[in-house]
Amino acid sequence: MADQGLSDDEVRGIREALAAGRKPKVVFTASAGQIAGQVGQVVELTDPAVSDEFVVVRFGRDELPFSPADVAVAPRGAGRRVVEAKSEPVVEPVEPASPEPAFVLDTPRVPGPRREEPRVEPVAAVEKPAARRPAKVAKPKGPAGLTVTLAYADGEWTVAAQQGAKALAKPYVVKPAEALRMVALVDVPGVQEAVEQILSAERSEAEQQAEKLRAELAEIEARLAELREAR
Repeated sequence: MADQGLSDDEVRGIREALAAGRKPKVVFTASAGQIAGQVGQVVELTDPAVSDEFVVVRFGRDELPFSPADVAVAPRGAGRRVVEAKSEPVVEPVEPASPEPAFVLDTPRVPGPRREEPRVEPVAAVEKPAARRPAKVAKPKGPAGLTVTLAYADGEWTVAAQQGAKALAKPYVVKPAEALRMVALVDVPGVQEAVEQILSAERSEAEQQAEKLRAELAEIEARLAELREAR
């Protein structure tokens, strides 16, 4: 069993092997948990900048992501099946046919040779090796679910991210244009219409406030002009 994971050179070697159409074998290290010592095949290397678990390994019927520390290059001959030796068939001896009696006329009867029964050597029974039961392998626990939430409240758009019970990003404010782009990725017409209605209402309210402020500013400038003329 390997105690250390893949080095950077080994990762590069695996990437070249995948590009050549091969699927290198790896053995799970102690950090992989209950499946340590088992052998799998690397089928893909994803982007390590997105996740530390970028080594996709086929194990049984599953293809699961692991980090380089969870696997090591498998030694030669790992994972090969041992072919059971086939027992030779036992050939039963064939008893020779007894000769037919001769037909004798007016001759004295001569005793024929004594027929010896063929000796059958006992054949030792060949025991077949007991079939090995496949070991039960616990399915490795996958990564916790990731939840990204886009929310609108009190005139502000916020985004938060959480993986399992761990908060990856507390709610932070984003611009309305960014919120609209995020919703466009979901491609759900009902959600897009709701966001557009909110943005339209905010735009209308902002325009009304701008008109009000412009009117107040014009009134203040006129008052200032009157005061200047009075000097």
